[in-house]
Amino acid sequence: MFALDGRTAFVTGAGQGLGAAIARGLAEAGAAVVLADVDAQAADAAADALRAAGHHCLALPLDVRDESAFTRCLDAAVDHFGAVDIMVNNAARTSSTPLWDIDADEWDDVMAVNLRGSFFGCRIAGRHMRARGSGRIVNLASIAGQQASAATGAHYAASKAGLVALTRSFAQALSADGVTVNAIAPAAIRSPLLDAMAPERQQALLDGIPLGRFGEPQEVAAAVVYLASPAGAFITGATLDLNGGRLMR
Repeated sequence: MFALDGRTAFVTGAGQGLGAAIARGLAEAGAAVVLADVDAQAADAAADALRAAGHHCLALPLDVRDESAFTRCLDAAVDHFGAVDIMVNNAARTSSTPLWDIDADEWDDVMAVNLRGSFFGCRIAGRHMRARGSGRIVNLASIAGQQASAATGAHYAASKAGLVALTRSFAQALSADGVTVNAIAPAAIRSPLLDAMAPERQQALLDGIPLGRFGEPQEVAAAVVYLASPAGAFITGATLDLNGGRLMR
């Protein structure tokens, strides 16, 4: 039910962090993986690590803000592997700039990467999947889009809230074509950024998590695999919370 053998996944922002963990999780489930990232060297390094473990993958440079570049990358993935069965829109710009200090350029760039880039990914992959009559799209949202927090900027929160709405729109538009579209909303996942926080800040975050620990990147990857696998075939338009109980609903 969770095997992805014979399928190809395309992951944006896959050069490091959560994106690299998602790419690894999909590869370990049997998928061939396209690792796309604005940092071409990071994408190449992550792909090399997967190849060393015996997985099939392709690294591509991609700025998700550029629709034509996104189209070219998806076409290159299709040329290489024959099809793209799974699209994971993970690329994001994170910012904690205070509300009153966000200038117009920063607002626009966060929206361009987080929301517009995911819109391009959903639409470009959605057209390809619609023509094939099947496919899975998974968008990486955030608890920031559901609950106000001083830890993330208003522009980041707004982009992630918009991504949840975008997920529902594409789920409705693609459901008759055999394509599911879902979102995952993580919170406080272990990362270099989190590890670099002062101990008192980490403790403050922990105090707000009923399970009493931070999430791990591989747990987010497992959720992506679930939604992309046969086990998740009857789920669409949903947002899956991964927050240790920080937000219960």
